[in-house]
Amino acid sequence: MFSNKKRYSHTPSERFYFPVKDDSINSINKSERKLLVSNHRKKGRNCYGRITSRRRGQGHKRMYRLIDFNRNKLDIPAKVKSIEYDPNRSANIALLFYADGEKRYILSPEGIKIGDSIISTNNQLEEYNVGVCMPLKFIPLSTSVHSIELRPGSGSKIARSAGSSAQLISIEKNKAILKMPSGETRLVNANCRATIGIVGNKMHNRIKLGKAGRKRWLGIRPRVRGVAMNPVDHPMGGGEGRTSGGGHPVSPWGQFSKGFSTRIKSKITNSQILLRRNGKKLKKN
Repeated sequence: MFSNKKRYSHTPSERFYFPVKDDSINSINKSERKLLVSNHRKKGRNCYGRITSRRRGQGHKRMYRLIDFNRNKLDIPAKVKSIEYDPNRSANIALLFYADGEKRYILSPEGIKIGDSIISTNNQLEEYNVGVCMPLKFIPLSTSVHSIELRPGSGSKIARSAGSSAQLISIEKNKAILKMPSGETRLVNANCRATIGIVGNKMHNRIKLGKAGRKRWLGIRPRVRGVAMNPVDHPMGGGEGRTSGGGHPVSPWGQFSKGFSTRIKSKITNSQILLRRNGKKLKKN
């Protein structure tokens, strides 16, 4: 499915470039024009034009692909017409042709091929093929699922990046227990819908860009370490020679940047977490 031919570097920028080609992508077909919309990139600025998120800006223009995260076209079979690259996410996308003539994009699961038939339903099926979307209460235990809803009908929110998936551990009454990609174990309503399988393009993290310019094409600007700045610019800056900055690593505004939890302790969904990713259980009030 993935291939990487031996490359000979003709320029310094190609010396460390390591692309991973996904053979399932159909590069001949163009994107479905009706499913493309213009996408204004804010480049880390707020409504006043001031930078609120650093190291963002420039990059190549992108058209946004409308992805069907709800999968609310029920009990109508669809055929996979093409598998395409999406510049807005790490996963690939699959173009579906429904039997009634409608076309939609979904996240491409691993193992799906052009010509395969998939369906979305709220009923129990005899066969559980990759790409089928249904409520968690009908999915067999220990199955890997992705594109999971947090609330019924809200659209998928969990496990949408390349190579990610969650494992269905058990069903208790109207609650499903999922083991998340981070290792966290949490409760989700059993009526929430999920797609069977793992998100495709799992070799995405093996790609080496090879040069700084390729990073700029993605819209990511250079990052300057705090210890390399002056004291007026960063709390960790200054000092003679190479110094570590002293104290705990912090942001320019004094917030701890390593080993500091930023999650709100009073968050409502904390009650749904059974086991945190660090192996600790949350205290129940």
